[in-house]
Amino acid sequence: MVLASDSPSATLSGSPEGRAWRFTLVMVGALTIVRLAALFATPLELYPDEAQYWLWSRELAFGYFSKPPMIAWLIWATTQIGGDAEAWVRLSAPLLHGGAALVIHRIAGRLYGGWAGLVAAAIYSLMPGVVLSSGLMATDAPLLFFLSLTIWGYVALADQTAPRRYFVAIGMGAALGLAFLSKYAAIYALGSIVLHALISREARLRWCPAAIVLFLLGFVLVLAPNFAWNAAHQFSTVKHTASNANWGASSLFNFRELIEFVGSQFGVFGPVPFAVLLGGAIWLGVKKRLESPDLLLLCFSAPPLLIVAAEAFVSRANANWAGAAFVAGSALAAGWLLRWNARRWLIGGLAVQGLFALFFVACMVSPRIADATGLSNGFKRVRGWDQTVQAIIDRSREEEALRGGVSSVAMDDRFVYNAAAYYGRDYFGQPGAPPLRMWVHEAQPQNQAETTAPLDKPHGRRALIVSLEGGYRPEIEQDFQKTSALQIARVRLDKKRSRRIDLFIAEGFAPLPRDPITGLPPRPVRKPE
Repeated sequence: MVLASDSPSATLSGSPEGRAWRFTLVMVGALTIVRLAALFATPLELYPDEAQYWLWSRELAFGYFSKPPMIAWLIWATTQIGGDAEAWVRLSAPLLHGGAALVIHRIAGRLYGGWAGLVAAAIYSLMPGVVLSSGLMATDAPLLFFLSLTIWGYVALADQTAPRRYFVAIGMGAALGLAFLSKYAAIYALGSIVLHALISREARLRWCPAAIVLFLLGFVLVLAPNFAWNAAHQFSTVKHTASNANWGASSLFNFRELIEFVGSQFGVFGPVPFAVLLGGAIWLGVKKRLESPDLLLLCFSAPPLLIVAAEAFVSRANANWAGAAFVAGSALAAGWLLRWNARRWLIGGLAVQGLFALFFVACMVSPRIADATGLSNGFKRVRGWDQTVQAIIDRSREEEALRGGVSSVAMDDRFVYNAAAYYGRDYFGQPGAPPLRMWVHEAQPQNQAETTAPLDKPHGRRALIVSLEGGYRPEIEQDFQKTSALQIARVRLDKKRSRRIDLFIAEGFAPLPRDPITGLPPRPVRKPE
């Protein structure tokens, strides 16, 4: 394996590696500052999933219904510093992506040289998926950061001797454990390490029994509390993650889903880098010209892409589900672009991604730009929630003033519940305010809100019901003895779109039995509006 020097002397000297590292620091630092400035300048509100993660951060735990705990821990840390405003909820996302870019420089620099490290950091930093992820708080940012540390440790393990090898091994295991605490897609990295060992003698030589034990020890110690939490909660997070795969879909072998997923990766990773990654893997693999660093990085980038592509073929897959591939993929694309001296393709690809990054920041700061270019639909879920919740609060206050209040405010959609918890925190958090509850549609809870705050008979004595778009209103009405005082509120999102919520009073909660097979309530007879 060809390894470039990664010593402090090389970094601080006037060597090419040192200059590449300084350029990388300037580039990543400038991008991170711009992204942080956009976070504090944007009028865009929290996406409801972000509001849910904020709600989790109010009660720290080692796990939650649908995600491991890292995202809640990060939000707790940043909001402890600056408060609960949207920018502080999202603060760690651009910082973690910036940190990942610097680590990716180190990975590519060790394998292909310092300039490859600069290119890899640029590809990653300007990747459309990373550009979008830097503007919101999701699990991808911590996952990719800790995966980058895991791969860096794995690359560094090759040229270490005892006792330093042992420290690298346990640190690598801990980093992988932290990646698992961020998102269970980290399992791809564990499989990649095993795959590389199976097909490469060089990979097997980097390990010794003590290093294997220490790696596993670091991994297990970090992951153990989350495993214990899952065991105490019927493995709810694991079950939810598995259910997203939708293996029970009625229509299998979906060529359209497969084609759409592969096509989406050109948008997630960037058209030129993904074309290089896909074309290079096929061409060099067929020609048997893969070098040792190529094989290592392919073992980390190919499995997520292939497995999620297969999942798209037999069921469905979201575009970001293969995001774990692009830490190693950035380094691999950079190494190949420089090896092939494809300077024009490199500059052109980065220019396209840079223009997209600039446009996205402009839309964050001034959403009217997205409206003017016909892209407002992409921002509809981060608009209008404050007004939506204010309409709910106004109705609740009216009931309190005129009719003695309500026993609860119950939603039929987790997005509205999460938004109400965040944007209504000052009102619903005060003593005497009606508690927030979730009307449970199916026989079993389908999300955290339905698990922790289900509507029951005491809270359903006289509830204010909030139905998003009125979709479940007939089903809700048949779960109560009496309903009255319907109010339909609309919140304008842009020139063409609005959000509707149906507000009404429901008394005497007596839910009908759910179907034992489907878990659904009886189909109601639809009444005319």
